[in-house]
Amino acid sequence: MIVLLIALCFTDGALSQIRYSVPEEAEHGTLVGNIAEDLGLDLTKLASRRFQVVPSSRTPYLEVNLENGVLFVNEKIDREQICKQSGTCQLNMEVFLENPLELFRVEIEVVDINDNPPSFAETDITVEISESATPGTRFPLESAFDPDVGSNALRTYDITTNNYFYLDVQTQTDGNKFAELVLEKPLDREQQAAHRYVLTAVDGGQPPRTGTALLVVKVLDSNDNVPVFEQPVYTVSLSENVPVGTLVIQLNATDLDEGLNGEIVYSFSNHISSRVKEMFGIDPRTGRIEVRGEVDFEESSLYQIFVQAKDLGPNAVPAHCKVLVKVADVNDNAPEITFSTVTESVSEKAAPGTVIALLSVTDRDAEQNGQIHVEILGDVPFKLKSSFRNYFTIVTDGLLNREQADSYSLTVVARDKGTPSLASSKSIRVQVSDENDNAPTFTQSVYDVYVTENNVPGAYIHAVTALDPDVGQNALITYSILECDIQGMSVKTYVSINEETGYLYALRSFDYEQLKDFTFMVSAKDSGAPELSSNATVKVIIVDQNDNAPLVLAPLGKNGTAKEPLPRSAEPGYLVTRVVAMDADDGENARLSYSIQRGNDNGMFRMDWRTGELRTARRVSAKRDPHQQYDLVIEVRDHGQPPLSSSASILVMLVDSMAEGRGMGDKVGTSKAKDGALDLTLILIIALGSVSFIFLLVMIVLAVRCQKDKKLNIYTCLTSDCCLGCSSCCSRQGRSRKKKLSKADIMLVQSTVNVSGPGTAQVPVEESGSFGSHHQNQNYCYQTKHQRTELGYLVERPRRVNSSAFQEADLVSSKDSGHGDSEQGDSDHDATNRGHSSGADLFSNCTEECKALGHSDRCWMPSFVPSDGRQGLDYRSNLHVPGMDSVPDSELLHPLNHHHFLQNHQLSPHQGSLEREMLEVFLHSSRAPYYAAYLTRKRVC
Repeated sequence: MIVLLIALCFTDGALSQIRYSVPEEAEHGTLVGNIAEDLGLDLTKLASRRFQVVPSSRTPYLEVNLENGVLFVNEKIDREQICKQSGTCQLNMEVFLENPLELFRVEIEVVDINDNPPSFAETDITVEISESATPGTRFPLESAFDPDVGSNALRTYDITTNNYFYLDVQTQTDGNKFAELVLEKPLDREQQAAHRYVLTAVDGGQPPRTGTALLVVKVLDSNDNVPVFEQPVYTVSLSENVPVGTLVIQLNATDLDEGLNGEIVYSFSNHISSRVKEMFGIDPRTGRIEVRGEVDFEESSLYQIFVQAKDLGPNAVPAHCKVLVKVADVNDNAPEITFSTVTESVSEKAAPGTVIALLSVTDRDAEQNGQIHVEILGDVPFKLKSSFRNYFTIVTDGLLNREQADSYSLTVVARDKGTPSLASSKSIRVQVSDENDNAPTFTQSVYDVYVTENNVPGAYIHAVTALDPDVGQNALITYSILECDIQGMSVKTYVSINEETGYLYALRSFDYEQLKDFTFMVSAKDSGAPELSSNATVKVIIVDQNDNAPLVLAPLGKNGTAKEPLPRSAEPGYLVTRVVAMDADDGENARLSYSIQRGNDNGMFRMDWRTGELRTARRVSAKRDPHQQYDLVIEVRDHGQPPLSSSASILVMLVDSMAEGRGMGDKVGTSKAKDGALDLTLILIIALGSVSFIFLLVMIVLAVRCQKDKKLNIYTCLTSDCCLGCSSCCSRQGRSRKKKLSKADIMLVQSTVNVSGPGTAQVPVEESGSFGSHHQNQNYCYQTKHQRTELGYLVERPRRVNSSAFQEADLVSSKDSGHGDSEQGDSDHDATNRGHSSGADLFSNCTEECKALGHSDRCWMPSFVPSDGRQGLDYRSNLHVPGMDSVPDSELLHPLNHHHFLQNHQLSPHQGSLEREMLEVFLHSSRAPYYAAYLTRKRVC
């Protein structure tokens, strides 16, 4: 009959216990119980939760069906073989489930059946009794042995009914029973020398089993005195593991007889167990009991030794005593640690209290020696939790971090409380499985990448690196570029990235002059679930290369050659021009130096290598041919590696005066204005210089004119009355005093195209009303024919002048009508700013005669282009000075020579001072390169 006893003992809901009983000798396949049903487990989840038996608890006698939880007998169980004489016989088994971990302890008690009868060691038992033995004398008999236990063990003894003896059954402290033969009636050897009886041992089984032996009692002659022990029972304490030969006790029995009847021999009684005979030995002569085998407390804590003492006389009657040997426990067994289940790995996000392993600890020692303290060594995030009895679980004691420790070696130490204390240890290794709890981190938050311009498209430029402390897929990083725009285009058209290595590549050739730097973001993303990412900034800085040669901005000229004037009278250090250049590069690549590369063999010029100013190094030699020009090649070189250079060709032309130089400069300036404007700084400098120069020039002109007015005493008709009646006014002034010639007396006349002779009719010029808006309120005086006949001289190069030319001149300069004084240079300024080549041609032939006459504005005297396209002559062709006669064309323009003029033009004594004063003015004017080679002798108003 199988008995089921379920004892549930829950500790934190993780462990429980169930108990079964099964009779020994059960056949294979005998059902013991259904563990799953008895524990209330879901049979459908046994497989998914990996229902299994702890390997260390397996036994060959029992087996569990892991699919349905049935416990059955696998092999016939012999209780006596498994448990010997133990009062209880129990088999233990542990089963567990995973997800979550649940452990169940299964105890199977093997129930004894009465399958063994009692048996005697010898089938014939002989007892010798002296005939002199008195009734009541006891004779211990050899005990029978029954391997069964409990109710099936040996219960009693029986003997054949007789008149001399009876049996007294005694019970030992360990529960074993033995029989003593008690003499009930005196024996008489002469009547019966031997008695035979059947001794029967009976167990308590149902039905009872018996074992028999033949008991033969031999009657001996008497020996009057028997040996006597000091006490019937001796108690001795003996420590386990004592060495062989250790004295257990020294017995002493006395016999009052003498001789052989008083000489005693000691021996073990016949009914002691064979194990006691193996463990102990007795000296027959001395009664000394010694240890013969290994005494083990764990095997037995108490031994009973039955000793008899018998003299050597005839018909000796033995004396008996009992020695109780109590074995004292010694701490000779270290605790034993057994792991039932171990989890190989635990997630780093496992909650505190997660079960890692289940273990049991046992100690075969008793009391203090068997009390155990268990702990985990080291500072680890795990702890032990006691379950039930000697079972413990290892659980997590906090959050785990695989990045700090990817595995732990857990050493469990079990230590008993004996003296000295014994300990044992076992270690397991627990791997911490990774979770994607760390985002990739770049080694730098900002990467500065320097890329030299003109790089090869597709070239490697840099590498970004991100680190992820996770492992496996959680640490597999993919790089990408976050979308953004650079100069209106996607950043992915500029750079690319290798998504596995983080290598950056340029997709185009960069130009420093177009793009100096740009910034974008890169992202590093792992492959975990969920994916984690982080970003970093990459700043690409384009490094300048010397790939741009300097560009010359000024001076500019036609066909790449600039023309610059140089007065012959220029002092050393005279600024000829300033070369202005720029370089699109940066830094040292754009730092420029200027030098004269060619054309300065005689060292006439020097160049400031920093500013580009070209100056004279010495005076111009007087012997130098004025038509010989300086052809200079200026080199502009940057400081890059390798350096690049450009050259500018400058043709320096010698001029006789500063005015010529300025006239040439005006033309060049006009060309430059068309080709390109100077930079803002240069314009500001020129503007400030021009204003200062004009102011100074105005002051000088005013001072010179005031001085001339004092010397020449020139009077003009300034009022409207004089202009309205020019002839009468002039007549009155002529009669009152001699009139000085002023520029008011000079007038433009219109003549026909025919220039054959002085007799050609001259037509006066009629001015339109729009000529000079600021002179519209003035009345102009025009000379008539009869008035012109009173003039003494006339310039004989008439040209057709129409009113539209005057209107065109008025558009260019509206500052001076020509009838009054004006500031020198005003008309120049206006003409240059308007930038009309026609305007420039109109006023390009102004000479110094006007200034000699007190008129400083050359722009009032336009030259006109004839309708046939021929080059117009100087304005002197249209100049009519009262009192001057016509002269042939051959005498119109000659180089100014003082001696030649004085020799060819001797003034008569009757000529007035006006002519002489005018002559002096012309001769002493250093800026007037030409003169009129004739004067009339008429004096006019």
